[in-house]
Amino acid sequence: MPVFEYKGLNKQGRNVKGVVDADNMRAAKAKLKRDQIFVTDIKDKTKASKKSKNAGTASVGRVNVHDLSMMTRQLATLIKANIPLVDSLAAVSEQVENETLAMIMADLRNFVNEGGSFHKGLQKYPKIFDTIYISMVEAGEMSGSLDVILLRLAEFKESQSEMNSQVKSALFYPILMIVLTIVVLGVLFVFVIPKINEVFEATPELHMPWYSQVVISISGFMVHYWLVILIAVVSTYLIFANWKRTPGGKAQWDSIFLKLPVVGKLARIIAVSRFTRTLSTLLNGGVPMLTAMGIVRNVVANETIAKAIDVGRENISEGESIAGPLKKSGQFPPIVIHMINIGEKTGELENMLTQVSDAYDFQVKNAVNGLTSLLGPVMIVVMGCVIGIIVFAVMVPMMELSSLGG
Repeated sequence: MPVFEYKGLNKQGRNVKGVVDADNMRAAKAKLKRDQIFVTDIKDKTKASKKSKNAGTASVGRVNVHDLSMMTRQLATLIKANIPLVDSLAAVSEQVENETLAMIMADLRNFVNEGGSFHKGLQKYPKIFDTIYISMVEAGEMSGSLDVILLRLAEFKESQSEMNSQVKSALFYPILMIVLTIVVLGVLFVFVIPKINEVFEATPELHMPWYSQVVISISGFMVHYWLVILIAVVSTYLIFANWKRTPGGKAQWDSIFLKLPVVGKLARIIAVSRFTRTLSTLLNGGVPMLTAMGIVRNVVANETIAKAIDVGRENISEGESIAGPLKKSGQFPPIVIHMINIGEKTGELENMLTQVSDAYDFQVKNAVNGLTSLLGPVMIVVMGCVIGIIVFAVMVPMMELSSLGG
């Protein structure tokens, strides 16, 4: 059934917009008229939907985690109220504010109405619905508990979004300070110091301290060879980025990164939190253990820890436990191994993983707050010391020049 995107005015005179499905344009307008909506603009979105079937997300826009989790909660609520999936999808498509998500929901409604399964429809939009989302929906459809699964998915997405926001906010201030430091140093070395050096060179009897000569030499090099410096920096970045993209390079870098002070510990805590939270969500959603382990290894975003998970998955396929290989890898804290081991023995693995993930989410929050409070003053001190040294190296000859002039 064709899908139409509309804009109009409701009976209160307020602007409204959304999507509606109907056999044709005339039927869509009649349907909106019955809903007491005066249409000012209406477009046929069927062609866009057909393109999206072949091009994935090439013809659709972005959908943020907040909109996705809200839509998932709405859908879970409707299904829990025993409303058929087709009608639930139609209702959600008219409720969500994100136009892209509304169009996708309308397209999925048509797909399910034509006999397709919900998770198969989600696979047409891999950039909107990830493997975790699709796998859990499939398990929910097979077990008949789609409403419960969707609610867990919404909670999982919200938790994931909150953690990502915490990490980004922690990194923002240090990165901003680094950029400001580079800009200030660039201005000093390229514009300020060369002008002052012209005054120094005009006074042959002026004695230049060695540290002042070093600063002036660096300034001269940056002025005369700025293009070489730029090419060297860009080349180094491209070489590093290409090396990091290779399987061997990524594995080496991830291993090195985990050993770095402060940030390495934070990266490990985040990876463990993602591992336990995602695995718990998948297992609670009815996804088989082997499938869940195959999915979760891509969530940790670290090849070293992912390899340990792969070994654990192989052990499970051979009928062994998961705790043993994770312990041998040395990549997981002892408390995590201990909780997983107890969970396997008692049959409460999902519950244990949830407890571990809750604890590590709290650790991530504390570590991020600690990192933010630590890096801020450190960056200010470092920036102040560097700029202070440069100013001192310039001011000493200036003072001597002043005494010579006097």
